[in-house]
Amino acid sequence: MSDRRLQVFHAVAKHGSFTRAAEHLHMTQPAVTFQIKQLEDHLNVRLLERGHGKISLTTTGELVLAYAEKILDLSEELDSRVAELAGELAGKLDIGSIPAIAGYWLPPILERFKRKYPRVLPRVVMGNSRHIEEGVAAREIDIGFIEAATDNPAVEPRVATQEELVVICSPDHPLARHKQLTAQDLAAHPFIDRDPGSGLRQAAHDFFKAAGIAEDKITLCAELGSLTAVKHFVAAGMGFAITSKRTSRLDVQEGRVTAIPLEPRTFTTLQMILPRDKFRSRLITTFADFVCDEIARIAREEEGAQ
Repeated sequence: MSDRRLQVFHAVAKHGSFTRAAEHLHMTQPAVTFQIKQLEDHLNVRLLERGHGKISLTTTGELVLAYAEKILDLSEELDSRVAELAGELAGKLDIGSIPAIAGYWLPPILERFKRKYPRVLPRVVMGNSRHIEEGVAAREIDIGFIEAATDNPAVEPRVATQEELVVICSPDHPLARHKQLTAQDLAAHPFIDRDPGSGLRQAAHDFFKAAGIAEDKITLCAELGSLTAVKHFVAAGMGFAITSKRTSRLDVQEGRVTAIPLEPRTFTTLQMILPRDKFRSRLITTFADFVCDEIARIAREEEGAQ
C-alpha cells in the first residue's frame, strides 16, 4: 500500500536506469518517467541528475532514497502484520546464518516450513557469527543462527543444540591414521583456520588453549572464511582443519576427507537468536517455535538411526 511514486523512485535509484527500472517493475519507460516527475513536482526538488546516458542522485535524492527505503519496508511490514491478524501467515522473513547451519540445518527446516506456510518468503544471508549477531541486534535481520553462545543484551537466544567437532584431513595425511587426536598431536601440523568472528574459530582456539598450547605455537597454514574453501584446501592435502562432524559427513562418505574425533571430545554451540522486541511479529515467533520443534525432531531421528 506504499506510494507508487516512491516505489518507482527506489527502483530507478537502485538500478541506475529508467529502462532497467521499467523492466523490473513491468512498466513502460514513459510511465516510469511520469512517476518520477510527479514525485519531483510534489516535493518541489530535483531528485536525479540525467546526463551522458547516466543517472545519479542529487544530494536531496540521496536523502529521499533513505526515507523511501524506510517507508517501503514499513509498508511491507504493515501488509504482513495485517495479513497475520486476518489469520494468514505471509511476508518476508530475513534470516542470517553461518554457512554451516545454512547448508546443513536450514534446508530441510525451510522446506517443511514453506510447505506449511507457502506465502512466506524466506531470505537467507550468510556471514560469520559476529556479523549475524550484529545484524540481529540492529534489527536488520529477523532471526539469526550462530555458532557461539551470546551474552549480547540486544538479542534473545531461543534454542541451542550442540555439534561435535572433529579434525578433517586428506586420507593420505599423517594424521589420518589416528583414532583420536589431542591438541599436542595437532600443534606441529599445518592448520587451516577460520576467519576472525567465526564461532568455530573460537571453539578451535579454546581447544588448544585448554591444552596449554598458545596461538603462536600452532602451525598456521591459512585463514578462510568459506567452509567450502576449507574443505577444498584440506582435500588437497594443505593441512588439517577443525569443523563439525555434521558438515564433514558427506565429504567423509565420498572419500574426499577423513574425520578423526578430538580428545577430549569437544562441542560447539549452535544457537538461534532474535532481536529483543515485545512487539515481535507472529511470523517471526511462529518460525522460531517451528525451528525449535524441527531441531528436536531431527536430533531424535539421528539418535534412532545410530
